[in-house]
Amino acid sequence: MKYLLDANTFIEAKNRYYGMVICPAYWHWILKSNEENEVCSIDSVKTELVNYGDELSDWVKDNHHIFHPESDEETQLAFQNVVAHVMSITGMKNGVHEEFLRGADPWLIARALVTGATIVTHEQFNAGIKKKILIPNVCKDLGVNYMDTFELLHHLDAEFVLPAPLPA
Repeated sequence: MKYLLDANTFIEAKNRYYGMVICPAYWHWILKSNEENEVCSIDSVKTELVNYGDELSDWVKDNHHIFHPESDEETQLAFQNVVAHVMSITGMKNGVHEEFLRGADPWLIARALVTGATIVTHEQFNAGIKKKILIPNVCKDLGVNYMDTFELLHHLDAEFVLPAPLPA
């Protein structure tokens, strides 16, 4: 896979600009792009998303095949490197390191390190942040590419086109 989707890309899409009822084409596009080996996510992201108990949770359960395991040996070793790097980040508030390591984010970065995939997230790089560890900050340190959903849509030439109206 070329692109790994962070949980916030699913959540933001559902809650804002690509609601499942108002833009079902976006959700079909994710599935089509997965079939074309362009986009996927990981089981840790799936675990985060299925616990919401909403329509997104149902969609994730119905489309669990787009979430890949991170249990392979290479990803496990890369995860150790991500943990070591995260723990070496200084000047953060207490508990920030542990909070970051509890979620899917370090696994997403580890999987990207192994596969060479680009992470798709709505988090933005912020060198001065001390209250949270951000995916883009760690990606930049470890040489992993990242972008947001809109950049992904442009890179993959996504189109959500309504059929042409019938002549009057």
